[in-house]
Amino acid sequence: MYRRLKALRLENSITARALHILPAYSTYRKTYALLRQSRQWSREELEAYQTEALSRLLDHAYENVPYYRRVFQERGLVPADIATPADLDLLPILTKEIVQANLPDLKARNYPESAFEYVTTGGSTGIPVGFYYEKGASRAREWAFMKTQWDRVGYRFRDRCVILRGYIVGSGKEDVYWKKALFGRWLLMSSHHMTEETLPAYIDRIRKFRPRFIQAYPSMAVVLARYMAEHGVEPFPTVKAILCGSENLYPWQRSLLTEAFGCRVFSWYGNSEQTVLAGECEESTRYHIFPEYGILELIGRDGRPVTTPGETGEVVTTSLVNPICPFIRYRTMDAAVLGDGPCSCGRSYPLLEKVEGRLQEFIVTKDRRLISMTAVNMHSGVFDNVAQFQFYQKREGEVLIRIVRRPGYTEEDTEQILRELGKKFEGDVDVTVRFVGTIPRTRRGKYQFLIQDLPLDLWGISGCEKECRTKSG
Repeated sequence: MYRRLKALRLENSITARALHILPAYSTYRKTYALLRQSRQWSREELEAYQTEALSRLLDHAYENVPYYRRVFQERGLVPADIATPADLDLLPILTKEIVQANLPDLKARNYPESAFEYVTTGGSTGIPVGFYYEKGASRAREWAFMKTQWDRVGYRFRDRCVILRGYIVGSGKEDVYWKKALFGRWLLMSSHHMTEETLPAYIDRIRKFRPRFIQAYPSMAVVLARYMAEHGVEPFPTVKAILCGSENLYPWQRSLLTEAFGCRVFSWYGNSEQTVLAGECEESTRYHIFPEYGILELIGRDGRPVTTPGETGEVVTTSLVNPICPFIRYRTMDAAVLGDGPCSCGRSYPLLEKVEGRLQEFIVTKDRRLISMTAVNMHSGVFDNVAQFQFYQKREGEVLIRIVRRPGYTEEDTEQILRELGKKFEGDVDVTVRFVGTIPRTRRGKYQFLIQDLPLDLWGISGCEKECRTKSG
């Protein structure tokens, strides 16, 4: 008992110091305590909590946020007209373009200017978005939710973690591509220096560091995993799980990571705008949506809500955790598949069967069907001699694949790849191969597997222009 109490005090101390200030730690503890309690609630209790939280949000937005006061007045509405999350379609979709054009009016007037922390997204949708966190509170709440997710695979703040998430650390001159953080518990490793020549040093350093978890962009973890698989490198014995986020985790990536690291691969889904958060559980790879974090709607190509499990829709979200800059019915431009519950883990959270990724991660066929990149399996023998790849689409039914060849690559590999992709695309996409020396990462250190240059509104949702229904019809 004494050892358990001592360990708990140590974890609380690390958490408090990591959050820097006591008010932030207080926010963290309050949020974490709620989540430990609410994970045992029934579906009805979760729905009641969400309805009450939405009511508070709408009252706040109407009274304190100029943009939403204007939206309500233009539609002849008051917050009481939206009694449940199902009534949210009385309000228009909030797009990234609308946020850009109205950001000053999205700031809540009942907060002092000193409370606003300006942040931006990475612009992976092609539209970087600037918005505001509540300084000292938003990041603390986020930590509480992330810690709750990682609790499912046994994560503790005192655990050692390797971080492969787009950092630039060190330089080739010094041959050091990492540094410690969080009081020595985290090893931040540079994603920009991972090459065939440097990866042995990375592997050696990870093995010496003896991490319990690896937090990673999937594309970065794959670089390491592929090298380990091809060179017969044994898994790291201390690593219990790979924690993947901030990118879509494709099935072929999960398979490769599981094979190379010999442990559980755990994925979560969220965004910088803090409007949605969902993660896997101990027993399932389905994404459990946090109802305390936000309200998620799935909208089909016909503009109507997706209600049948197994159907795909675009994710539209309402944040319940960032009142300083509220996003209500925010168009994420992500696609996901509705899940069927409940999960055997016992939680009553709503489920997503899988996240298909950004709308930019779909290839458009000649007849305008959408093929998700999740359907393109790059972890097969056909691609053994491919070091890197990237698809590029500018016209419907046509795609270019850029390939970085390995030394053993031959014309036969090209023929096999074209045959494989022909099957995946069912003959409805013409594929051209182009060989390149390298494929650049994004400015945040990610690999982009598809550059989609077609118009972004492939899903056909035009919520900002479409008339919203009113109470009278």
